[in-house]
Amino acid sequence: MKKQKSTGIKSWSDVDQPREKLLIKGRESLSDAELLAILIGSGNKEMTAVGLAQKILKSVSNNLHELGRKELSELMAFKGIGEAKSITITAALEIGRRRQLIDPIHKPIIRSSRDAYNLIAPMLVDINHEEFWILLMNHGGKLIKRLKVSSGGVSQTLVDPKIIFKKALDCLASKIILVHNHPSGSLKPSKSDIGITQKLQRGGKLLDVRVDDHIIISENGYFSFADEDMMEII
Repeated sequence: MKKQKSTGIKSWSDVDQPREKLLIKGRESLSDAELLAILIGSGNKEMTAVGLAQKILKSVSNNLHELGRKELSELMAFKGIGEAKSITITAALEIGRRRQLIDPIHKPIIRSSRDAYNLIAPMLVDINHEEFWILLMNHGGKLIKRLKVSSGGVSQTLVDPKIIFKKALDCLASKIILVHNHPSGSLKPSKSDIGITQKLQRGGKLLDVRVDDHIIISENGYFSFADEDMMEII
């Protein structure tokens, strides 16, 4: 009987091994599939670990945010992915998500809606419920802190202006940017989104804390009230 050829990473040539490639060329040289293959460790009888990783990524249109939403049972549906491997994949993606929650040591200056989006998007694009965050800045626009102020259901979350301005004043922030997500994927602001923006603008004016923007984030990108000239107080 012919012996089954091993499909583990150790059986590959040095050129093909993701671990070896990382050591020789650096982590940036690896594709998403190769990084995932390192977590998986081995494939199945039909394909290598990289092939299996490519199949998993293809199922989510090569979108790591979508992969982060997968339940353990969904990952285990792939042949060659058992409970231990599915837990490893989930844990690695969660570590990556939590890394983004930590405020950077060198505080960036927010000059545009794109800057704000880049700072907050990793926390919001792959969750299935609404959350409301604020970016606190000094007078020059340098980030002080990113803070979550509320978490709600699939379609809305309650926002308390008193909590927002208390956090802003406690951090001596001169400016804030409001941010929340739409799990539905829509980027159109609702009437309540517009209403809370105007309410917080008026409150901020009284407290000398300027509300610079309100950004809505979804898997389809973002919507900026400031970019659309919707930050005029009515």
